[in-house]
Amino acid sequence: MTNQLAALKKHPAALWIGGAMVAVALALLPFVLTAQFGTTWVRITNFAILYILLSLGLNIVVGVAGLLDLGYIAFYAVGAYTYALLASPHFDIHLPFWVILPIGAGMAAIFGILLGAPTLKLRGDYLAIVTLGFGEIIRIFLNNLSQPINITNGPQGIARIDPFRIGDIDFSRTTTFFDTFRVTGPIKYYYLLLAVMLVVIVLNLRLQNSRIGRAWEAVREDEVAARAMGIDTTRIKLLAFAMGASFGGIAGGMFSAIQGFISPESFVLVESIMVLAMVVLGGMGNIWGVILGAVLLSFVPEILRFTVEPVQQQLFGRALIEPEVIRMLIFGFALVLVMILRPGGLWPSAVRKRELAARSDAAVR
Repeated sequence: MTNQLAALKKHPAALWIGGAMVAVALALLPFVLTAQFGTTWVRITNFAILYILLSLGLNIVVGVAGLLDLGYIAFYAVGAYTYALLASPHFDIHLPFWVILPIGAGMAAIFGILLGAPTLKLRGDYLAIVTLGFGEIIRIFLNNLSQPINITNGPQGIARIDPFRIGDIDFSRTTTFFDTFRVTGPIKYYYLLLAVMLVVIVLNLRLQNSRIGRAWEAVREDEVAARAMGIDTTRIKLLAFAMGASFGGIAGGMFSAIQGFISPESFVLVESIMVLAMVVLGGMGNIWGVILGAVLLSFVPEILRFTVEPVQQQLFGRALIEPEVIRMLIFGFALVLVMILRPGGLWPSAVRKRELAARSDAAVR
């Protein structure tokens, strides 16, 4: 049986068949979820895709270039507020989303360069502290830029943000086809998010296998040696910050459209740590591992949210401990356990596997 499976994997058509099966599963997923659970889990899936976009962006900075960034959520906020200001009654500007998303990505990239430029000589803990401070500064600015000119509307946030529209199709409303086939707003957003995610994955794969990607990896492994080999480390590191930030800006713009309302409370430090945990848990530097980490850390907490309270009710007749407390305890314990058993992540990159194997051999000797 094992030999037959190995032979099937080596078959030339195996990759295409596997890809087709995944495509069909992804295409049918929102309708299956809606039939079983309503639109709640479709919305959760949409936010999971947003986290995948954020994780892929942070993976460029942390996993590929080796630059620890604890303020990545700031770029998410920049993209979200760019979309909100250009597609809401706040300034009475209502540009189409395909115009605003590139602007949001560009604005986030500019902020990425502004963060990267003064921190080029910092590494490790020092860089982490600076980026953490940058994320908090952006949040504080968003919270206070309501006087003397009301730009962000302060802690009250911006409401009535325009949803995505393509022609007469409004992504926030249910559309009925052939008088029977109903496609809800979350399902529409699901397919749009899925398309954007596939584009971002392709861009990441192309970048990682390009000269730029190899330069990022060289800087991560040994910056001095990379400079000696003729790599412009200043430009390469700034490019990593800009590229990673641009993906965060795209995710932020889509978050604004889906929510219809944003405020500074949506962009706190915990969100940055969550995205970093997704990258580390999945496997830094490995695109597929990062996607796996983002999916797990998006869905597992929600599954626990829906199961912890019913279990307490069944065992004790009432909730002895707040479900949120138990949920976070289980979640934290699982993360610690995985990091102990799989220090390279659930799906580490080939380079990371070799590093761990070398350390293990050195420890045995």
